Amino acid sequence: MDDVVITGLGVLSCLGSGVEAYWKGLHAARSAPRRIPAPNADMPYPSMYLVPDEDLPAGPAEQDGLPLGRGSQFALEAARQAVADAGADSLAALDPARVAVSISTGMGDADLHEGWRPAGPAVTDRWAPAFPAAAVVAGWFGAEGPSTSISNACSASGYALTVAADQIRSGEADVVIVGGTEACSRVAMACFNRLGAMDPERCRPFATGRRGTLFGEGAAVMVVESAEHARRRGAPRAYAALAGSGWSCDAYHATAPEPTGAEIGRGMRQALEEAGADPSDVAFVVPHGTGTELNDVVESETLATVLGGTTTPVYNLKALVGHTGSAAGAFGALTSALLLHHGTVPGNVDIGEQDPRCTVSLPTAAAPTRGRFGLVNAYAFGGNNISLVLQEARL
Repeated sequence: MDDVVITGLGVLSCLGSGVEAYWKGLHAARSAPRRIPAPNADMPYPSMYLVPDEDLPAGPAEQDGLPLGRGSQFALEAARQAVADAGADSLAALDPARVAVSISTGMGDADLHEGWRPAGPAVTDRWAPAFPAAAVVAGWFGAEGPSTSISNACSASGYALTVAADQIRSGEADVVIVGGTEACSRVAMACFNRLGAMDPERCRPFATGRRGTLFGEGAAVMVVESAEHARRRGAPRAYAALAGSGWSCDAYHATAPEPTGAEIGRGMRQALEEAGADPSDVAFVVPHGTGTELNDVVESETLATVLGGTTTPVYNLKALVGHTGSAAGAFGALTSALLLHHGTVPGNVDIGEQDPRCTVSLPTAAAPTRGRFGLVNAYAFGGNNISLVLQEARL
């Protein structure tokens, strides 16, 4: 069966707006959380990795008469970037019934319903749906294929990518605009503060001194299609192929991972097997790596077991952009696609002393990729796990 390939990328994060800014930011390996400017946010650690004010979308604050929150505006801007990157003219000529959309989000347009907005015009008192991002993107493009929003917490956009690949392979769609978006929510931050799961300094997965995670906001959106379809319409490039995926559920605890890592390991192996990838040919891993103590240890131990050692480079993405919630899987996949496309793994953010229980390799210097595959992990509350394998691709 023809490969499902990623032909367009769009991204906003604390590193700025657009793929070029994102790639430069990955190599600069510098970012810092900021205090959220929300009113009534009386919590011990009210900081996160925010999209810079100068990079906030300049697009509409409403669509079809309904106000758009920050999350939907992020998704719309990233989708515009991805479609332009993939060749907007040829995509616009497609049968709209053959174009699908899947945008995952956990908090949706929370700023509208929490009564605040960090920047921009005052929040409207008009009614607005809570989770409109997928419909907003579909409405902008005119996509008349399936429009879905998968919201199973932090693995959501990883699941959305596999659903997109299935839609293409089954013939339900020719092109899918797929990804995830999250914006600052004082409710989400208050909940994690109450859980004691926020780090007082920064997001530092696998570090000895880590005390939890810190959220990041933004959107990561991709255009995916079959390689044959991409060639036929004259797509400019393929960044990578979606070569394999593995879903699993711990069925263990509402928030904690199952301590042996059995199910996350099964998902990794399933993804590698579907991709036809030998563990020795995995060039790098973009881990779930949130900075929470048990998650980091379980994932580290399972990676060592599945990959047969601890020498495979791990790209510690959340240490740079924070934990982007339901968009985390999409951020991991987009980052993996860029690493494979450029043949380079950027150096990691220095996290300080590494936890000896977390034996993953975290090189701080950029290096060429050594292998054809990238492994991406995303795990969620409820034990919802997904692993993705991306592969080098050319049209």
